[in-house]
Amino acid sequence: MRTAASSAFLSLGLIAAPAWAQQPVSPATAAIPAAVDDGEDLRRTLATERQELDRQQRALDEQRARIDRLEARLSGRGTAGSQVAQTALPPGGVPLPASPPPAPPPSASAAGQVQTVGEAPSDQRQVQVAVLSEQGGIITKAGRATVEVNFEYARADRNQVVFRGVQIPEAVLIGVFDINESRQDVLTVGTVGRLGLTSRLEVNGRLPFVYRSDKSVLAPVANPTEPNAGQLDRPVSGANIGDVDFGLRYQFTDGKNGAPYLIAGVQAVAPTGTDPFRVRRDPLGNALKGATGAGFWGLTPNLTAILPTDPAVLFATLGYTYNFARDINRQIGAAYIERVAPGSQPSASAGIAIALNPRTSISFGYAQTWALGTKTRVRSLNQTTQELGEAMTAVSRDLQIGRLLFGVSYRTSPSTTINWNVEVGATDDAADVRTTLRIPFTFNAY
Repeated sequence: MRTAASSAFLSLGLIAAPAWAQQPVSPATAAIPAAVDDGEDLRRTLATERQELDRQQRALDEQRARIDRLEARLSGRGTAGSQVAQTALPPGGVPLPASPPPAPPPSASAAGQVQTVGEAPSDQRQVQVAVLSEQGGIITKAGRATVEVNFEYARADRNQVVFRGVQIPEAVLIGVFDINESRQDVLTVGTVGRLGLTSRLEVNGRLPFVYRSDKSVLAPVANPTEPNAGQLDRPVSGANIGDVDFGLRYQFTDGKNGAPYLIAGVQAVAPTGTDPFRVRRDPLGNALKGATGAGFWGLTPNLTAILPTDPAVLFATLGYTYNFARDINRQIGAAYIERVAPGSQPSASAGIAIALNPRTSISFGYAQTWALGTKTRVRSLNQTTQELGEAMTAVSRDLQIGRLLFGVSYRTSPSTTINWNVEVGATDDAADVRTTLRIPFTFNAY
């Protein structure tokens, strides 16, 4: 009988919470006498063990209630399991796959089993990753809306030397040099809105306000003794509403079984900004005010693929922008512009986004745009007789616009993420640098 009683007490003493949350073992459990002859000692020891178990059970109940409250506060984490979170994302926000849910703790039974004590670990992969502003992410959930404020700064600085004359062997140049320098600074403050109509379809729109400052310097170097003779300085600036864009996005796949998410979209641009062909100009045709718009309607279908590969995300986008031609019918300097047809712009981008922790992530990528040449139908204008010459069509050269991309994202709350993106020009035709700060706020619309 002594052996059976001792085994029972040892069994009761071994039933406890895991080591990281275990309460101190009672003296009665730590050392049970080898021989217990008094029945009163047995009853006292049993009562002590029952009190210890009751105390631990109360502590477990309080801990479970705390865990339930924390889980209720984390309602924006998304669905656990192998599916990717479908939370509303800013353009450029890409979710990483959710980790499997922790195993449920064993429930207490009549035999005295104890639930696991401690706070459930936070999901390490529920992170929104900053990528490109034009990439897009998973579709906004039905009934959810996102309002985003973004600030963008772009700088382009170009220098060009033009030689007009005759070249003699041994690199001797006889003629006239023109040194052209242009600098452009553009600051944009935009408001973006997105609304999930269904679990797969969302609408979006963007209203920008643009401040633009252009400075161009033309320095004809005709006389070496007077290198700055005839230098022309033409700074202009302008501030107004920019071109508004709006569109639809539709998600085709759910990203199950290792397949990527496929999201198709179409974006339209309306010429609501200051028309570059309508700004005030001097008699030579030089603009006296900076334009804040392109002056043309544009339509861009695109397809985005997002492939979660825990703990990273691969992304790629293909797009094609078609710009609609329009009649200008205006004199600019010594030319009469009849019609302008901007070239189309095929584009592609790809990259990788990596989660550093549950709140912070980074992304790297590359984007390339091929801007085809613009066709302009123009007539020469006789300044004396004001007669127009024969119409001719001029085609500008193609532009190759390549950018290296870098992004950082920090999630401040389940509904807000701060995203900072940087683009560095990789080709001569690209802007030197473009940086964007985006702050989206997500809420239930209905």
